[in-house]
Amino acid sequence: MIQSSPCFLTPKSLRPQFPLFVFLPGMDGTGQLLRAQTAGLDAGFDVRCLAIPPDDLTNWDDLAQHVIDLVKAEVKGDPNRSIYLCGESFGGCLAMKVASMAPPNLFDRLILVNAASSFNRRPWIGWGAAISRHLPQFLYQVSSVSFLPLLAAFDRIAPLDRQALVEAVKSVPQATSIWRMGLLHQFEVPEEELRSLTIPTLILASGKDRLLPSLVEGYRLKAAFQNAEVVVLPESGHTCLLETDVNLYQILKEHDFLIEQS
Repeated sequence: MIQSSPCFLTPKSLRPQFPLFVFLPGMDGTGQLLRAQTAGLDAGFDVRCLAIPPDDLTNWDDLAQHVIDLVKAEVKGDPNRSIYLCGESFGGCLAMKVASMAPPNLFDRLILVNAASSFNRRPWIGWGAAISRHLPQFLYQVSSVSFLPLLAAFDRIAPLDRQALVEAVKSVPQATSIWRMGLLHQFEVPEEELRSLTIPTLILASGKDRLLPSLVEGYRLKAAFQNAEVVVLPESGHTCLLETDVNLYQILKEHDFLIEQS
């Protein structure tokens, strides 16, 4: 049962001997769409997925502070534990907010997956958000599902994961969707704040993202960070972590992004 405030979904078996991997989800906020990556990540991490309640209308700063508090609670008994922060799409924006607001050295690695920080440079999405405010509920549901071909490369996603994506999108109430699109439209982390972060950062950018210009944005963010690398996924769509050919743990390994454990 998800609590009435943002919380971490915890796996059945905790793995405190491994680094903590904190995943911040896309705009659905369910935390369930990391499912295609969980088995791979379990090989080297103790995974937590943020779940944001469907009726949550929290602003960026309060949401980021809530994540920081949750992370601190997780590592309270082990202050030297390595922590990876990973955000996808909406969660990528949240991850940048969290990293910029967190105490120095709280996080050891930052991973951004098709961060939606270019949202406000896509005017047609803003128009769609404005229109959706006035749609009856049943039309809103239809429009949100019809939007999915822009969000996902369905031919690269297994049937069960396709269904999970559809259910996740349908689970977001109209008012919440409008609120979160508004947050994305307002999103900004000043470049000087990003420049001040020394955390090693890996930026995953899909080459066939039909929703956002993730490739261009990936390189823009690389220039803003002190210590960042871009990994291009040439055939992937926006929801690349659901795709069967994308293995996040393997990508981290291939790009020497894993911290050696003593």
